[in-house]
Amino acid sequence: MSEAAASVLPRVLIVDDSRMVRATITKLIKGRFDVREEGDGEAGWQTLMLDPGIQVLISDLSMPKLDGYGLLARVRESKIARIREMPVIMISGDEDEAARIRAKECGATDFITKGIGTAELLARLDALVKLAQTRNELEAMTKQVMVDPESGLHTEEYLKQQGRQALALAQRHGGEISVIVVEIDGFEALAGRLGRPVMDQLIQQFRAVLAKRVRLEDTVSQTGPAQFTVVCPGIGIEHARAFAGRIDQTIRNATITYRGERVEVGLNFGFANSRDDDWQSMTHLLQLAEERAVQEEKAAEEDAAAPVAEASLPALGIEDALALYNAGNVEGLLPHLASLAAQLMPLLRLIDAELRLGMSVNEAEEKLKKLV
Repeated sequence: MSEAAASVLPRVLIVDDSRMVRATITKLIKGRFDVREEGDGEAGWQTLMLDPGIQVLISDLSMPKLDGYGLLARVRESKIARIREMPVIMISGDEDEAARIRAKECGATDFITKGIGTAELLARLDALVKLAQTRNELEAMTKQVMVDPESGLHTEEYLKQQGRQALALAQRHGGEISVIVVEIDGFEALAGRLGRPVMDQLIQQFRAVLAKRVRLEDTVSQTGPAQFTVVCPGIGIEHARAFAGRIDQTIRNATITYRGERVEVGLNFGFANSRDDDWQSMTHLLQLAEERAVQEEKAAEEDAAAPVAEASLPALGIEDALALYNAGNVEGLLPHLASLAAQLMPLLRLIDAELRLGMSVNEAEEKLKKLV
């Protein structure tokens, strides 16, 4: 058989410390399967990691360095989907029912003895390969779907694909992307108190708000029951925070009622930026933004549990203030005017000195000290 013909055959990895057993199994399936062999579990694991073409694993139970149970545990706990979901046949020299039960409990797909006949072994391998191929085809079809029919937003897989492309483009041209994770604060507690119908209404309204607010180049997906993720190419972290502020204000102004009373809804945000956080992977950016959203939720819970003190407004940066002003949210700026003026005073003093405008900056600063 030519190398070209052999390369299209389904590949099976046989892991057994007996060379004779490996040779026997290879002889049984040769011509129908492309075979790789290893003599112990540790070597078998390394081969699985390095060879993405392997579709089925046949493993002995008793082996040096790493036995079959240990190898099976690594396979089922792997973070790599092709390894974690791989069909695994455990093979032993006798009809040990206890071993069969243990192998099944550990995640073995099938269990055979070393005396199995050619026809039976081939039939089982054929069935497992077809099962794996069908599952892979279904997963590929699912990943190609751009829009989640339930939420009407992009699928999570599509979000990741778009994010990877945007990150690669930003790295190539010296740009940046930001990731925003938004979570509805205390969603489960609200659902328990208000009921699912009210929370479904809230989720639908939130989806509509996000869909209208994002830019054409942004990608938004519902990544959890009460979690949404937005990938924003070409914007820095301050612009991302300003965008989140507008979303937060819109939701706070939304009219959600329960038994005639308005329901107050809070949001938790997590942000990540490719330039500020120096991440080279989209997966890391998504994880970082999600972790920060969780941290914000925990901080909010701690603040709620702490003794009540005089409320103080969080500092608002100049860029955020301009973003709110340009968005027409003047009322949102009013509580921050004194602190914004304090930030601008050094710049105003420089402008007055250089351009000789004759402004009463010093007098204004003295009055401002009484307000801040």
